[in-house]
Order: sequence, then structure tokens, then C-alpha cells
Amino acid sequence: DVQELRIYNWGEFIDKSTISQFEKKFNAKVIHDEFNSNEQMYNKLQDGSKYDVLVPSDYMIQRLREEDLLQKIDYSKIPNYENVLPGLKNRQFDPTNEYSVPYFWGNVGILYNKNNVDMKDLEEQGWSILVNPKYKDRLYFYDSERDAFMVALKALGYSANSSDEKELKEAYDWLVMMLETMNPIYSMDDTMDNMYNGIKDLAVVYSGDATWVISENPDMDYYVPKEGTNNWIDGMVIPANAPNPDLAHEWINFMLEEGIAIMNTEEVGYTSPLQSVIDLMVEKDGTYEGISSYVTRQGYEKDEEFIFNESLKAIMSDL
Repeated sequence: DVQELRIYNWGEFIDKSTISQFEKKFNAKVIHDEFNSNEQMYNKLQDGSKYDVLVPSDYMIQRLREEDLLQKIDYSKIPNYENVLPGLKNRQFDPTNEYSVPYFWGNVGILYNKNNVDMKDLEEQGWSILVNPKYKDRLYFYDSERDAFMVALKALGYSANSSDEKELKEAYDWLVMMLETMNPIYSMDDTMDNMYNGIKDLAVVYSGDATWVISENPDMDYYVPKEGTNNWIDGMVIPANAPNPDLAHEWINFMLEEGIAIMNTEEVGYTSPLQSVIDLMVEKDGTYEGISSYVTRQGYEKDEEFIFNESLKAIMSDL
């Protein structure tokens, strides 16, 4: 009998040919639905939709875990987990590694056109280049609540996880000022195509999107401000009400096979959780040789993971 596996993943986040390989290998039919924000994914779960594997970001994994919406993973069924970078384990969203397996990881930074943006401006102004009128009409900004507030809070010298109402109000004012002085375009996935085509000169992006654009358009490069940024991990989790948890474990293990992980990272541009794959990508003549965004900054004290905090979420949503 053909088994069914339901996946809910980000858009543009997988090499689709890996799906047909899995279907053949496990005599399965995979339904692969896509979301464009953690909040959209969360709301879909609330309306009763059932999935076997989700791929949320760290703070959303924390929220799902705290709300008892996840089941524990049986790591004995995921032998490839031992190849995952140690630095991606024991993180605060899943401190004892019981509920999640890393899929991709990276940070947030500024993708810029080297011909039209002055490197000196980037180094001196960091995130504040996004409110420099010199670059008016030349900016894409993520249409994402948490990332927007992270950029503003970091530009002001605060923690990305601040729940201080005064600091959040300052961040709000900063974002309003950006809107009023810079005329930014708020977008998500279409930012990549537009930057690849050189339509604007600056964009706030996830490192993996930068990697894809830079590999296609050498005029582009990536800068991570010294004020710090968000380091994120998107992980694979199994919902508490998953119809087919056994096949879900097979899928998670399959995604961590080296050959499959190579196909995914080459197609998508995001950084693999497997060190062996990272090494292959950045070596001489590797797909991402010389592309800084592929190798995420680690151990920098001003870089932070997002932490889920209900009251912070409420304040940010209102603002």
C-alpha cells in the first residue's frame, strides 16, 4: 500500500526532485505544502490541519514545544543525526534535543550591489544605512514582524529579544521613519529575483537567499552589521497529532543523507547542517566557493537567537 506523508515547509526551501526520490524509495505519496511565515504555519495548525513534518524556525519550535503541540523524536530512527554540527544542538529552543532536527541555518544581513553601495557606509552605519536618505527608493525590506523589529532594535543598540516597551516603541519609531524617508518595498520571496536582476541596491535578507543571489549575480555581496543580528535555525519537527510519525522519521533521516543534503543546499542556497556538505560547498571549485554568506558568523557576542515570549509577540503585533 502507498503511504501518505504530509510536509509543511517554507516556499523555495527544497530541491523538489528529492521528493520523488523519497516517494520511490519508501513507496509513499508526499504532499508538500508551503508557508511564507512561522505565524502562517502556526495559524494553519490551529485550524486543525494535520501534518507529519513541519519546518519552523527556532522560536516557533520553542512555542510549539511549550504548547505541547510536538511529539518527541526517536533519534534511534535517525542515525544521520550524529552528523549534524554540534553547534546546532542544545540550543535554547530545544535545550535537551528532544523535539527537533536542524534542516537549514543562517543569519540575517544586508545584500547589496557592490557598484552602487559604498562599503564605507555599510561599515560605519551598519543597520542604519537602511535609514540613510542617500539610498532612498533603493531598498527591499522583509515583510516579517520579528525580523523587522530585530533590525530596528539592533540599530538602536538593544537586544533582539527586548520586551521593554520603551525600547520597542523606539524600534517602532525607527521603522516608521524608514518607511517615511526611504520608500522601501516590503516583500519576501520576490526580493531574490529582483536583486538578482539588479532592480534595487539594498535588501535585508536571510543569508541563504543572499548566497543564491550572489552565486547568480557577482555584482552582489553580503554584509552582516557589527551591531549584531539574528542567528536562526529552521528545524524539522513532528506534530503531536501527526498521522504517520514512522514515515516522518524516515523523511527526517532522508533529508540528512549527504547526497540529499547536497541537492537541497545547491538548489536553495541555504547552509547545510552537515559539516561534510559545508566543506564540499566552499572548497576550491565548490558551488559556493568565496561566497561569504554561505558560512554563517558564529560565536559573535552580539548575535542572538530569537526567544519566544508571548507578551513580546503581543506588543510587536500591535505595533
